Amino acid sequence: MMNLIDLHCDTISRLMTAGGSHNLADNDLSIDLGGMQKAGTLVQFFACFVHAVSYEDAGLTDGSTGRHMPAQISPKAWDRAYQAVLEMAGRIDGEQNDRIRTAHSYGEIRKNQEQGMISAVKTAEEGGILNGRLERLEELYDAGIRLITLTWNYPNCLGFPNSRTGDIMESGLTEFGFQAVERMNELGMIVDVSHLSDGGFWDCIKASCVPVCASHSNARALCPHPRNLTDEMLKALGEKGGVAGLNFYPAFLCENGVAVVDDIARHAVHMIKTGGEDVAAVGTDFDGFDNEPHEGWISHVSEMELVWEAMRKRGITPRQLDKVMSLNALRVIREAMK
Repeated sequence: MMNLIDLHCDTISRLMTAGGSHNLADNDLSIDLGGMQKAGTLVQFFACFVHAVSYEDAGLTDGSTGRHMPAQISPKAWDRAYQAVLEMAGRIDGEQNDRIRTAHSYGEIRKNQEQGMISAVKTAEEGGILNGRLERLEELYDAGIRLITLTWNYPNCLGFPNSRTGDIMESGLTEFGFQAVERMNELGMIVDVSHLSDGGFWDCIKASCVPVCASHSNARALCPHPRNLTDEMLKALGEKGGVAGLNFYPAFLCENGVAVVDDIARHAVHMIKTGGEDVAAVGTDFDGFDNEPHEGWISHVSEMELVWEAMRKRGITPRQLDKVMSLNALRVIREAMK
């Protein structure tokens, strides 16, 4: 069976939000333990995601969408979001059993593999939770967090998010952002550039002394969404030794938003042709979007064979497929996570 490393899912956040008795072993989401075992999952990165605005005492709302549209997120909200991430990290520890165990390094992943266990790696999706306090990186590290997505959809103390607005998209890391990248390198926490502005991406490429990853981003040349990576970015990521995790969110795969598994394979082929066969990985974003089943699509991790077959049909070789599914991500883990 092929091994799978998935660099991003929102399953834990969904379980925390839903409450009740659901857990990794028993839920109606896109990822569960049985499905991961069927897919041959070696490592699952679990995002501790926070929508910081929801931690405000009161938020501004865009009446057309019902979504909060803050001019600025308050320090109090960032601090509350930080505590929520720590709670989610503890929830991941609580999901351990005889089939899955947390891992904090390449060595622990290999040890879990030898014992027939899936490795769960904790990540934080929203670097704004640092709130300008570098010491929080050590606290997050001690809580088991080994990857931080520097921004989500709002500007924060580290930098700026992807945007269709040019001046925001061109903005780079803040001074504190550069300090955080340096400290993350020292600690052994992977720098994740998904959601980051183009300017921030290039700053991370220059500033990081180890490979960085775009945990869940596709090719902008195939789907012109600012969340995706340009060909120049894919090339730079490959030269840096980093990876881009193929995101299964339909809006990042095709312009009409109605994707089939061949769209995933199409992006994989483009990444390989553009950035080399060492740059493509998997970052499903499962449980971070509504994933309704339809013909030709994958709605559950247990169906990962559909993706493998689509890639084979696109001419991806067995060696390249092994790299995309696990080996490329494993290389970054070995070099950047400790």
